[in-house]
Amino acid sequence: MNPSLKGYASVLTAALMWASSGTASKALFQSGVTPFQLVQLRVTLASAFLGLALAIFARPFLRIRRADVVSFWVLGGVLLALVQVTYLYTISKMPVAAAILIQYTSPVLVAVYSICFWGERLSASKGLALSLSLLGCYLVVGGYNMSLLRMNLAGTLTGIASAVLFAAYSLFGERRMHRYGPWTVSFYAFLFAAVTWNIFEAPFHFVAAGYSAAQWGYIFYIAIVGTLLPFGLFFVGVNHIRSTRACITSTAEPISAGFMAFLFLGEMLEPLQILGGALVVAAIVLLQIGKEQNELAPQSIRTKDGTA
Repeated sequence: MNPSLKGYASVLTAALMWASSGTASKALFQSGVTPFQLVQLRVTLASAFLGLALAIFARPFLRIRRADVVSFWVLGGVLLALVQVTYLYTISKMPVAAAILIQYTSPVLVAVYSICFWGERLSASKGLALSLSLLGCYLVVGGYNMSLLRMNLAGTLTGIASAVLFAAYSLFGERRMHRYGPWTVSFYAFLFAAVTWNIFEAPFHFVAAGYSAAQWGYIFYIAIVGTLLPFGLFFVGVNHIRSTRACITSTAEPISAGFMAFLFLGEMLEPLQILGGALVVAAIVLLQIGKEQNELAPQSIRTKDGTA
């Protein structure tokens, strides 16, 4: 398969899996499972399954340098652990599509930080993207309706935190892939996230939790199809296409999440929230296109495997 096509297919598949995971998570919350319990189960099971698979089929992928242990702990034990819990808590407090759309403002937040602290120039396209994103988020969280905004306030705050944390996780994870493959990065990120959450939540609480067969089905689905596979596939995609293109392609997640949440949970966004979602997606696409053009301006060199 063409490397670029493989990259786009990997990211798109990851986006659809993440979207289905959001809907499955909301179903679990409605059945009584808390976001803190789910995040512990999610990262613990994901790291266990991936570690077992690598030990059987690709043992060299488990090797990392001692000097890199601390950086992997930051990636997983801090960043991924916080990304997971803020993301799931946001989903528990507002419609799935709205929660995901807030997290998808992470590229815009990075751009704001770069302009304020790194001295990057505020171009016309960046200014337009920031304006669209700000207006879109205002509409998505129901800022035009005070009762809707109050209902979504806790989710809005954790959603913004999740967006910031996911941006940091993506950048830090991409840097780790300069030395290691995507499955190695994913495994150690999940492993250290699991260590963190088994410290803050009672280890193995799920043994005596009495979850039903349906709840366990959702839990395993989220751990494997909604977590393990998409995180790995996203890094595979980034390896074959630019991270900017990966971010654009992954905007399929909030769109498909809204459809899945409507189909399986009966969740509906108001017309102005849908308009806000469209503005957020447009802002991300505009920002990423401008970023890629800036990156390609000095040179247009591509390596043998198709990565830039």
